[in-house]
Parts: sequence; structure tokens; C-alpha cells
Amino acid sequence: MARKKSAKRKLPLIYQPVGFVFGWAGGALAGYAFRTAWKALRHEDDAPDALDRDRGWGEVILAAAVQGALFAAARSAADRTGALAIERHTGVWPAKEKGGRD
Repeated sequence: MARKKSAKRKLPLIYQPVGFVFGWAGGALAGYAFRTAWKALRHEDDAPDALDRDRGWGEVILAAAVQGALFAAARSAADRTGALAIERHTGVWPAKEKGGRD
């Protein structure tokens, strides 16, 4: 039983590099997915930025919403994948019962 408690205390240290790698990969995939989605939606290579003078509110808000949704989904998928990998290798879930980022 004492071993399991010490394993739980050390998991955040083990999970950090795993979470970083999965987070980085998820961010890269989300960026690619956003560029691909924007090209499919608007047939443009560049999505509008909030400071683009020539773009309207609708375009800027649409781009931000699509980008935010894709990045949130990628972040959740990366976190979940990393947690499952840690649990599979250690037998312990790397977060508190009702823990999380939010």
C-alpha cells in the first residue's frame, strides 16, 4: 500500500514529459487541422488575424472559433492519451479523482 502512495506522488513528475510530448504533437496537429479546415471553408491559404484591417468581424470571429475548437479538442485528446499511457504502464491514473486543469 505504501508503494502505491509513493507512486501517486511521483506521477506528476513522470507525467510532465509525457504530457509535454503529447501536448506538442497535439498542438502541431491542431495547427495543421486548422489550416486545412480554413482552406476548405474559405478557399484561402491564410486565416484572418484579429488585427487584419481588411477582414470583417465575422471572418475574424469565425477563424477564432474554429481555431479554438480544434485546439481544445487536440489538447483534450493529447491529455487523455498521455494519461492513458501512464495508467497502462504504471497502473495509476495521473490525476486526482475530480482533478484537472480547469
